[in-house]
Amino acid sequence: MKRPVVYDVTRLVTRALNPTPNGIDRVDFALARHFLSGEGGVALAAAALGPRLASAEAGLRTLIDIETYWNELRDSSTDDGFSTDEMYERVVASLGATPQGPRAPRVARRDWAIVRENWRAMRRWALRLGRPPSEAPEGAVFFNASQFPVHKEWHLRWLDARPDVKPVFFVYDLLPLDAPEFFRPAERDKHRLVMGNIVRRAAGVVVASASVARRVADYAKEKGRGDLPVCVAGLPAAPAFEREAVADPRLADTPYFVFCSTIEPRKNHMLLLDVWRELAERAGAGAPKLVLVGKRGWHNENVLRMLERCAALRPHVVEASGLSTPAMRRLLAGARAALAPSFAEGFGLPIAEAAACGAPIIASDIEIFREIADDTLDYIDPLDGLGWRDAILDYSAPDSPRRAAASRRIAGFPRRDAASFFETIDEFLRAL
Repeated sequence: MKRPVVYDVTRLVTRALNPTPNGIDRVDFALARHFLSGEGGVALAAAALGPRLASAEAGLRTLIDIETYWNELRDSSTDDGFSTDEMYERVVASLGATPQGPRAPRVARRDWAIVRENWRAMRRWALRLGRPPSEAPEGAVFFNASQFPVHKEWHLRWLDARPDVKPVFFVYDLLPLDAPEFFRPAERDKHRLVMGNIVRRAAGVVVASASVARRVADYAKEKGRGDLPVCVAGLPAAPAFEREAVADPRLADTPYFVFCSTIEPRKNHMLLLDVWRELAERAGAGAPKLVLVGKRGWHNENVLRMLERCAALRPHVVEASGLSTPAMRRLLAGARAALAPSFAEGFGLPIAEAAACGAPIIASDIEIFREIADDTLDYIDPLDGLGWRDAILDYSAPDSPRRAAASRRIAGFPRRDAASFFETIDEFLRAL
């Protein structure tokens, strides 16, 4: 018998302020849909009076509204389906044009009318009176998949009076503690509070990889919770990526590569920009194109300076923020390769998404990528700029043997289906 689940939608209801989802959003939304669609599901969100319960239907309505804004529910798999996707068409035009102006082309999406409406919806959640969490179903699981706002004691204090409710948290990684140089200074202290509350209160923890499971277990043991149950549930690609990906024939003769990631230090954008500057100097107009898909994050001043001031990059690099998932799928289908030069990851969901689109992948040789992808990727050390340059040159050739071999390997990428993902977590919750 399934336990009733009180699902924390606090972070979920704020995501309309972003034009597209990131990896945590995809996991949070998938689990919200799973638990709130099931029998006994209840939503919980932080409000002005503290955490408050709401109906599963209210949570699902907000989820659908935001996914509609993101174009997640739109099927643009046909040529006609892209004729109205302005963002995608602007990217295609940028790949085929000779850019004017001092900086690399930047394509960004923001529909302010929709954002204003969703901001009003967020205010309704914030001002919700609702029911207090003390009225949560008996024997329920409280599930937080975003780690927000788990650093706030007031958000979790109600659990002290409800020992029958089992708190479960999804932990993506401990990188702010293990590699603080890649994050904003306050992030380490915030993550320490998050993990402290999780270790102290959790009846169980869910992670996406065995390497993170080992790190969580070690951290919990250091804090006196050597008995903390940890469940490993590998992340599936979003359903939108499981549909057939069709390459755009207009880009058939344009060699381009795609890097999907927030622009932040651990993603290693500078390596690629240095490589592309050299490619531009060597090949001129014949250099391949690079599409950077993702919003601008933090501690990225050097990257932004390169994008905005380096004349050599301007004809060859396109920055796209706000690209819909169907458009991303089509862009990946025609790419010479997806790139993943990260220094560190907790899982690497963009790799699974690119593999689902059939794109060969050149990736950093790091432990987590080896775990989730086995030998299906083309691995290069994240510090080996010459190795990345040579690989990109090889893949750019129309009849590249190296790319052909990578395309064959990617077909063997270990697929993780959504049904198994949810079943693994459901079984873990039943056993608590």
